[in-house]
Amino acid sequence: MQEKENVLRILEETKQALKNNDAFKLKELSNQTVHTASMSQDSDNITITVIVYSLSKIIERTEYKTLQGWNSFYKTILSSVDNSINAIKTKNDKKLTESLTLIRNAISNLSGKLKFYIQDVFRKAEINKASKIYEHGISMEKTAHLLGITMFELASYAGQKQEMGVPLGQTLDVKSRIKIAEDMFK
Repeated sequence: MQEKENVLRILEETKQALKNNDAFKLKELSNQTVHTASMSQDSDNITITVIVYSLSKIIERTEYKTLQGWNSFYKTILSSVDNSINAIKTKNDKKLTESLTLIRNAISNLSGKLKFYIQDVFRKAEINKASKIYEHGISMEKTAHLLGITMFELASYAGQKQEMGVPLGQTLDVKSRIKIAEDMFK
């Protein structure tokens, strides 16, 4: 993992933001990791980006806290973030990867609506962060592969975002359209 000091700081601040139920801070922290994840293309950095963003979306939905399984899920998350922090401090990359995987696997221990909701949040977070990494210049194919999503999902999401910034009736020039088409097949 690259930029360990930065990732350590982000995880420590993530822990505090979770305890404070500060969804806005979690989103900020996730955005700070996108650049590092884009540059390093390291799976742990990418996983942290997705996890922190997902946690921001989960924390802001207060109704989740009333569903069965929430307390266990929340304790697992806090414990796994602690373990991730300790793994970075002790330079144990294997333990870091295991701790990050445990956060993702905590979903499988859930049941009912909470499991469905949180799975959906994580999937949407993967697509959102893939779009952000793609904006940093990584090819669409590489980005989709790194985040375990399809190129179609990424293209659909990125296309929606780009549409919002283009005035109605404006089209891309031929060179831009060719570049987009080439990116899809890289």
